[in-house]
Amino acid sequence: MAAAFHITRRNTLPILLSLPFYSTSFHLFATMSTSSPVFKRAKIDGLPSSTKTIGTHSGTFQADEALGCWMLRQTPTYRNSPVVRSRDPSVLDTCDIVIDVGGIYDHEKLRYDHHQRDYDEKFTPKQNKDGSTSERCTKLSASGLVYRHYGKGVIKEYYPDLTEEMLNLAYEKMYNSFMEAIDAIDTGVEPIPDGLDPPVSLVYRDSTGLSSRVSRCNARWNEVDDTTNEPPNPDERFEIASQMCGDDFLSVLTKIVEADLPARSIVEQAVNDRFECDASGEIIKLPSGGLPWKSEVYELEHQYKIDPLIKYVLYTDQSGMWRIQCVSVEGKAFENRLGLPKEWRGVRDQDLEKIAGIEGCTFCHAAGFIGGNKSYEGALEMARVALKKGGEQ
Repeated sequence: MAAAFHITRRNTLPILLSLPFYSTSFHLFATMSTSSPVFKRAKIDGLPSSTKTIGTHSGTFQADEALGCWMLRQTPTYRNSPVVRSRDPSVLDTCDIVIDVGGIYDHEKLRYDHHQRDYDEKFTPKQNKDGSTSERCTKLSASGLVYRHYGKGVIKEYYPDLTEEMLNLAYEKMYNSFMEAIDAIDTGVEPIPDGLDPPVSLVYRDSTGLSSRVSRCNARWNEVDDTTNEPPNPDERFEIASQMCGDDFLSVLTKIVEADLPARSIVEQAVNDRFECDASGEIIKLPSGGLPWKSEVYELEHQYKIDPLIKYVLYTDQSGMWRIQCVSVEGKAFENRLGLPKEWRGVRDQDLEKIAGIEGCTFCHAAGFIGGNKSYEGALEMARVALKKGGEQ
């Protein structure tokens, strides 16, 4: 019989558990003066542990099964369950639930593997800019299957007061911003599609992502533990990797539920009021620049089929200065829909006032994606002039 490794939360190495968001010890739902919901993550560490076992494969581990095990452990049914790592079918048959091994995907049998030849499971279709939908680029990995069936339950464990609408929104956002990349990396989907003309290649590679960090948790080929003079314990390393995945999952989820969802109603109001801000409908005004607005603008444009698209967002910074920020092209980090005029870029204060012909200008970034003015009226005029100049090009 092949060796089976049993892992419990109680023998986890005390690492990565002191991150700030683990200090949350209460749950609160309230309403702000802006009618924007406020959520705080519930503490579930003290809830009873389960005696059920989770099975996955032994050997080298990836973010896929490490994350899948963590998600299952957040549910009441598998709370802090021990993990059995083995490739022996007779051992896995004794487990209550098995992921990423076994060659079976059957929700009724609690088996969640994705390595079958005819396997073609994908997440719900992605919404496009024009309101249509398209198939996802990747099949679901084992953790993707766990998320499909248990993801909403995990989210509700931490945020039990989410409405059904907000839960569905958080569930979709969590897949788009976190889970899809885990699925794509594990199933071998390249980040740049084939067949582009001219061909495109990456100009640099990023090894700081979760999948790369989890991979580095595996023992190196020549690594020896300083205490035992033996190779590191793979069970302890897997446990560290699983907790690492959970840390990242919660970090993204916390931002989505505690920042993005409350901001959505504010951004939505600004989008609906865009013609009151300016007759073009291409400028919106927010009460503060601290709230996340970019992804919400894109989603709301899809939802309401907005045309023309929003070009500029006005808001105040912490010092009270009004900012004008360009909306970037969706899917691009540094390309703007309409940058600020070239003659403004890199110019400040009185020099910028003279060039722009607008009182109160404070700066324009050299890249032309953001500028500032002492007053709202001044920032709005900067946006209007930038729109006019952009239309003349």
